[in-house]
Amino acid sequence: MKKQLFNLKTLTLALSSLLLVVGCKEDNDIDKEGITTETKDASDRWITVAGAKMGSNPGDGNGGTLVYAVSSKNAKDPNKVIAPFDYGYVVPSNRTARLQASEDGNTLFNITYAGDTGGSFFKYTVDGGQEFNQIGLPVTVAQYVGTAPRWIKLFDGDNTGAAVYVSTEDVINDNGTIDDVTDDVYVKTESKIAVVTISLANQEIIEFKDHTISLDDINAVKGYYISRIDMPVLNAAGDKLYIGAQVRKKDPTTLERDNDYDILGTKTIVLDYPSLDNPSIITSAIGHGNSNGYRSINAFEYNGDVYQANQSDPEGSHILKIGANNQYDNSYDFNLDTALGVTGAYVLAWRPAGNGKAVLAYRHEGSETGVAGAQGFFALVDLNAKTATTINEIPYEADFYLFQYQGFAVKGNEIFVTQAPVGKDGNIYAIDTETGAVTKGAQLKNVEGSHFIGTW
Repeated sequence: MKKQLFNLKTLTLALSSLLLVVGCKEDNDIDKEGITTETKDASDRWITVAGAKMGSNPGDGNGGTLVYAVSSKNAKDPNKVIAPFDYGYVVPSNRTARLQASEDGNTLFNITYAGDTGGSFFKYTVDGGQEFNQIGLPVTVAQYVGTAPRWIKLFDGDNTGAAVYVSTEDVINDNGTIDDVTDDVYVKTESKIAVVTISLANQEIIEFKDHTISLDDINAVKGYYISRIDMPVLNAAGDKLYIGAQVRKKDPTTLERDNDYDILGTKTIVLDYPSLDNPSIITSAIGHGNSNGYRSINAFEYNGDVYQANQSDPEGSHILKIGANNQYDNSYDFNLDTALGVTGAYVLAWRPAGNGKAVLAYRHEGSETGVAGAQGFFALVDLNAKTATTINEIPYEADFYLFQYQGFAVKGNEIFVTQAPVGKDGNIYAIDTETGAVTKGAQLKNVEGSHFIGTW
């Protein structure tokens, strides 16, 4: 049964957003330092650039998210100037917005993150420049997955989004008392996962399920448990939903977090789709560490299989493969330390084009430490050949911070990225994944302490 959900807070937020759109329309007609109303022809695609404004500290992104749309033609024009922090549309969110876009770039989706209005799903038409027009009223998912849900757009023809949440509880077996001392025995930590699917077209809840799961008995009794979930993705058949998982460990004797432990094989939760029933956990024998990613989509279906990045792997991040049998393909060994010739590669975000070649944002142990954290890089990846090469045509410096990077706009075999250190100007770059050619595009105007988080 489908349910349409509204409340006073989301209605108020919707009205506020509508007023902001009206204000933006009036402002957008004025030529300001080369920033004018954007247009595109039918064969072109909108490229939406997003910037995360500084809150308290440079690069924290907690001051709000602004978006500005430019045609792909203008995105590749180095004479074009884009200033989202000055003239962009403010996307409602207490912290950095979690954005998704339709495949053609004409629609933008957002679920507000944290705060009193967190967990509200918004949908906008992308009309160029700062023109983002809200469609309908927002839908709240907060009562299902909280006010700070992890969510993603499933690649099913722009039909469905999925949001997830997890909470944990320790299971203790009370064996009574011995000599007036309570004889409690730790059994395991259970994870309660909540999953809700959203119709992107109709802006309504499709399905909601929650399940209580735990790891196998051998590892569970040692204190291992699933602590975070994120980045759902559909298999090629469309009958299974894979959810990335982070595994942590606690000391069974104290129930305190254990920070010195053996990293388990990378794990993924598998659910029947669209029912969201029958949870199971699959484990990689190749990769170790986590598969939940952070703020960018972490797994993609390609050529009948799902390719998934992992993080915090002691041997460096891998691209892992889940086959059509819904199990990890342990014959596919793609180690990014080996491919890139670095130590401690860590996938921050990535996105393949339809040809199986991808652009990947990463850091490694040799990254410099900048004002907001470790320096980031972009690489061109070939999923079939299992190769990765740093894109040296893009400039790098210590303050080029990609930990919060979210989006890569795809147009055919081209992938668009943003390059700008925290608080400094930069450019859009278009990468032809087939030829490897890199085009330096439009200029990005930055403001103090802020950074760009991608294109959509």
